[in-house]
Amino acid sequence: MGAACSAKAPRIEEDSVRKRTRTRWRRFAVAAVPATAVTAVVMAGIANGAVPVALNVSGQTFKVSADRLVGDGFDQYGSMVVTAEGEEIPVAVSDIKSAELTNLCQSVPTPGLPFTLVIRAGGGDEPVEATNLTIGMNELRGDATFENIDIGVDASQLTKGGGSGRPGDIGQEADSVRIENLQQKAYSTHAGTFTLNGLSMKVSLSGEECFDW
Repeated sequence: MGAACSAKAPRIEEDSVRKRTRTRWRRFAVAAVPATAVTAVVMAGIANGAVPVALNVSGQTFKVSADRLVGDGFDQYGSMVVTAEGEEIPVAVSDIKSAELTNLCQSVPTPGLPFTLVIRAGGGDEPVEATNLTIGMNELRGDATFENIDIGVDASQLTKGGGSGRPGDIGQEADSVRIENLQQKAYSTHAGTFTLNGLSMKVSLSGEECFDW
């Protein structure tokens, strides 16, 4: 997610004790994991099913849910995203080298207009596939399991997810991550490739969203 800027990154309060173990966190909030690309970018890449993403943030959050996310190579650290007007918004940045998402939903509100855009994919036998995922989020919920997680790593020294933050800031990384019942609010997402198997999109006049909080 090219929109996530490492400048002026806030520190994320984490347990500073390094852990190398298999850790499960229930009702996981503001921590791991990605999502989908904004609607305009997704539609531009529909023809070939692989969606390269490069974006600046609007300052508006969108919602993403999935029954399951399974990823290899994960890291996370604090940073900022920046709007076209120069407003800096603190986010938790998560990077995943490769991921599969089952029953993916993304809902995008349209301020000033009476509808939402709703995208769904990966609901059949083939999940959504993504590589080099980076997301700037402000909230996430779900049941998460990490393999070989290290918490309290200097954010500039992260190696497992492909990203890094500012020297002296706290980061975390793991060999893999699995999240069940993912619900996420995010400002931006970037992916090297994003393959949306079974893609559907609709304009909802009822204000439909992927979840209701």
